[in-house]
Amino acid sequence: MGYKKSILEFIEKSRRVLKVSKKPDREEYFTVAKVTGIGIIIIGVIGLIITLLTQILGK
Repeated sequence: MGYKKSILEFIEKSRRVLKVSKKPDREEYFTVAKVTGIGIIIIGVIGLIITLLTQILGK
């Protein structure tokens, strides 16, 4: 019966989070999308540089 209590506690905590959260407006959404895109590009460039360096130095 302990699992029912933990499930109910999880549901109550989830409700609390949903009450205080808000839907992002258009500007906030695009800002987050830009930052995420820039991060993905930076990580890709770092991976490309590491791959090129290992190929050059490996020979």
